[in-house]
Amino acid sequence: MLHKYAAERKKIDQGAGLSLRSARMQLIQQTPDLSAYVGADEAIDHHHPLVRETAARLAQGVADSYEYARAAFEFVRDTIPHSQDSGDLRVTWRASDVLGQRTGICYAKAHALAALLRAEDIPTALCYQKFDEVHGLVAVRFNGAWHRQDPRGNKPGVDAQFSLDGERLAFVPDSESNEMDYPVLYAAPHPAVLGALTAARDRPHLWQTLPTAL
Repeated sequence: MLHKYAAERKKIDQGAGLSLRSARMQLIQQTPDLSAYVGADEAIDHHHPLVRETAARLAQGVADSYEYARAAFEFVRDTIPHSQDSGDLRVTWRASDVLGQRTGICYAKAHALAALLRAEDIPTALCYQKFDEVHGLVAVRFNGAWHRQDPRGNKPGVDAQFSLDGERLAFVPDSESNEMDYPVLYAAPHPAVLGALTAARDRPHLWQTLPTAL
């Protein structure tokens, strides 16, 4: 059976390359193989029934993959609270657990969004920024280009929006404060990020071990 968005996937894949321009910076694919960005792994477990069920529900009534991507982004951003904002002490890292427990920090929410997008065959990468700690977000590929999106969750002072026409992220690094955007687009979670998540007993413990650089 052809995937629901198989025809659009051809358009999405056109212009595949190792390095592509985003709205703010040059983004670099970790691997030139675009199929790596729709694959599943232990963290982005988009073959899990809960991920599939959630994706199918979000896909109902949307006209195309663009609308689906926006719906998935807003679902993760708005219905899964960032655990620091909500005070939840649990640590999640696997996409299906993030969806099931409805909690996670930025990395975990990025894994959940990546899984939902990849479940619908939309190439999605994991990417990072450096502030006091490393911050996680995703990049989604449409029309031969990567577009970064941040599903962290909005709050006063944070207003991230899904956008393919200029970035609307949660945070903008200040180079004078040694903050930065990492340009690499990862097909799987960075080992430093995944290691911190899987080793944490709870969120207070995680807060002591968050990576400060990649």
